[in-house]
Amino acid sequence: MAMNIEGFTIHSPAFASLEQIPTRYTGDGENSSPPLEWQGLPSGTQQLVLICHDPDAPKPWGFTHWLLYGISPTVNQIAEGNGQQFTEGINSLNQPGYTGPAPPQGHGLHHYYFWLYALDTALSLKPAMNREQLLTAIADHVIEQARLVGTYER
Repeated sequence: MAMNIEGFTIHSPAFASLEQIPTRYTGDGENSSPPLEWQGLPSGTQQLVLICHDPDAPKPWGFTHWLLYGISPTVNQIAEGNGQQFTEGINSLNQPGYTGPAPPQGHGLHHYYFWLYALDTALSLKPAMNREQLLTAIADHVIEQARLVGTYER
């Protein structure tokens, strides 16, 4: 169900790894963020960061669907449609929050990587960062990462 890196895992009760993301969580449905759960935080984790990214999008840097940061290590899940209690970054539509999969019609199967990063320090990051800014800010603080990959096509 999830990529396991030394016990650190992320999964969703809505879909298994490498399976199709249900329509309700896509641009064709309710466009609600899927529920996510994780376990096995590495020792020393002070903060978590979540990034959902589609590298298959026909853009040079893919398409970022969701950026959440400032997540406390005491949190082990995000309920469906519920990321607002954390700091939200700017997705590839230049908007804060989640935007669901909506690949171009006939473009084939896309893969949606939900990356969860465990950080060794609690960073004070400004709201509305884009993916590149966020990855640069956390690069020297990542202890471990876990991923869940969902798929979708039109």
